[in-house]
Amino acid sequence: MVLTELAALYFSGDSNHQWMKFSSNLPAKPRSPVLVGDRVLALCDVGSPWRSQWKLFAAAAPPHAAFQTWSRLERHEWGDVFDILKRPRLVRDNGGDGGRATVLMVGGLKSSFSLNAPCSTILILRLDLTTMDWEEAGRMPPEMFRCFRESSKFKVFGGGDRVCFSAKRIGKKLALWDRSGSSRKVGGEWRWIDHLPGNGEGLYRGFVFEGRLNAVP
Repeated sequence: MVLTELAALYFSGDSNHQWMKFSSNLPAKPRSPVLVGDRVLALCDVGSPWRSQWKLFAAAAPPHAAFQTWSRLERHEWGDVFDILKRPRLVRDNGGDGGRATVLMVGGLKSSFSLNAPCSTILILRLDLTTMDWEEAGRMPPEMFRCFRESSKFKVFGGGDRVCFSAKRIGKKLALWDRSGSSRKVGGEWRWIDHLPGNGEGLYRGFVFEGRLNAVP
């Protein structure tokens, strides 16, 4: 699935193998869409140009619904869960210990509720889509976060039991949160992945493509 500001494109893997288009019908450009079962989840900034206000939206994925209507997911019990994180992003999760439908939300943990409050660490939260309860899944160690402190933003990607973090000023390496294997029981393991290709602006992005002609007329 590919989401834009005005529409969404969805590739159907059924016998037709075709792309379908439907209006995103959201108040703002969706961020980090994640497909969980038969639902699509995305974050939207519904605040003002001066202050962000993130909210979580969900819609039935085609072909489970003839018309895609987005609804805001919120609970009074969630309190300030979206206000404590700076630049939150969704990441696919493998589910909790019971194989539940879950999703991760990652962002910088604000030190206060002021407008330009610095972050004290990077926090990983998990939302159980059955009970609609949040829990803390991981928290970057202070000595590792020091490398991200000078960066105005960071990139997060991955899914399942592994989530990677990169930023411009940390050199040619990635921070990895690994919850696979034995580390799953202790809330995950944090470590560095070193010696990655990059330059002064950060790591290279994309993939290696070796173009060639296999046949000539």
